[in-house]
Amino acid sequence: MPNSLLHAVHVYPVKSAAGCAPGEVKVEPWGPAGDRRWMLVDPAGKVVTQRPQPSLALTRAEPLPGGGIRLSAPGRESLNVAVPEPAETTDVQLWKDKVEAVEADAGAHAWFSEYLGTAVRLVHLDDPARRRPIDPHYAEPGETVSFADGYPLLVTTLSSLDALNSLIAQGDHADEGPLPMNRFRPNAVLDGTAPWAEDDWKRITIGDVTFRVAKPCGRCVVTTTDQRTAERGKEPLRTLARHRRSGDQLIFGQNLVPESTGTIRVGDPVKVLE
Repeated sequence: MPNSLLHAVHVYPVKSAAGCAPGEVKVEPWGPAGDRRWMLVDPAGKVVTQRPQPSLALTRAEPLPGGGIRLSAPGRESLNVAVPEPAETTDVQLWKDKVEAVEADAGAHAWFSEYLGTAVRLVHLDDPARRRPIDPHYAEPGETVSFADGYPLLVTTLSSLDALNSLIAQGDHADEGPLPMNRFRPNAVLDGTAPWAEDDWKRITIGDVTFRVAKPCGRCVVTTTDQRTAERGKEPLRTLARHRRSGDQLIFGQNLVPESTGTIRVGDPVKVLE
């Protein structure tokens, strides 16, 4: 894989909200620093994402020094939210996982609730080192993850997106393409690889950081949501169902688990170890 490199880095401070694209990011054992440390839950404590609330795509969370965030959305005044003081945790449900988290202040709950038109609470993952283990089928003992869907990082490649867009152009919903990479909400985007080469990777390095490739990423309805307008279509799920099905999952991208820590930077070389 000659001349392959890190093309872009993305961090999403609030799960399902728009993120940011810094030139570099520190990789911690549970993922990029500041990535998905915040999450919305409903009154019963269950996660709220773009799946039922596509307009979350239009909310933006910018990281602030110390781990806080600045929230913004169309028609809303921006709001700075500080990391909650150490407090009693509350149990929240993230898919199959029950996770302990700390609630943000009431102003953050109100900001999101008014924007979405339904009652939600904003919670913070105070201790990612011990709150949520990775699926043991794909993890070593003690490996943990943030509020990401299941794994510390998601990697995608520009060549595979180009290949997917070529397939979309040949299908029934060609007018929906080409799709941008933000539909897939990756953490690391690579350039200089062959299309779908990532299917065969087991371990890679980005710069000085080593990652284990855990499993392909199964995709959901969020990928059909235009991240600029919150409107939904049929693609890419229609095309992935025809060309990128693995069991009951439609796949694009690979889930990574860090085997070391360090900082990755746009332009860093990428190597396949096995």
